Amino acid sequence: MKHLLFPVLLAVAIMNAPAKEAPPKGTKWEGTISNGMKGDKISFVVSPDGKKLSDLTFSGYWRCSGKLEQTTVGPDSAFNIVGGKVAGVAVDPPNGGSTAWRFEVQGEFSGKAAAKGTFRMNINNLGCDTYKLQWAAAPVGVAK
Repeated sequence: MKHLLFPVLLAVAIMNAPAKEAPPKGTKWEGTISNGMKGDKISFVVSPDGKKLSDLTFSGYWRCSGKLEQTTVGPDSAFNIVGGKVAGVAVDPPNGGSTAWRFEVQGEFSGKAAAKGTFRMNINNLGCDTYKLQWAAAPVGVAK
């Protein structure tokens, strides 16, 4: 009887154990580019504490070796937000040399409702560049 009772009690204990709470998710922001090609967009996630900008993604056009190309890409790394401002450069891969992707973002948050700044993405050795783009963004909901 002991052999049957233990597995049953263990199963009941596991089923009634409190579920681990998922860490709080950040807020997803989406924005438009005012000086790029029509339809260029930027998006990112701001952490719940407002101190990190991550999942930065540019979706739009850039010039690569003289040709206009469409892409959707962003860095793996996050950027610090200090005093309502973000400014930084991410290089992917970090030691990638002249063919590495370079992402530069600067921005200022006006409270929790609006942000604006600049973005540039380039690969020096391949002649690919968005040049400095002006963006404005607003929160759209909880990040997935």
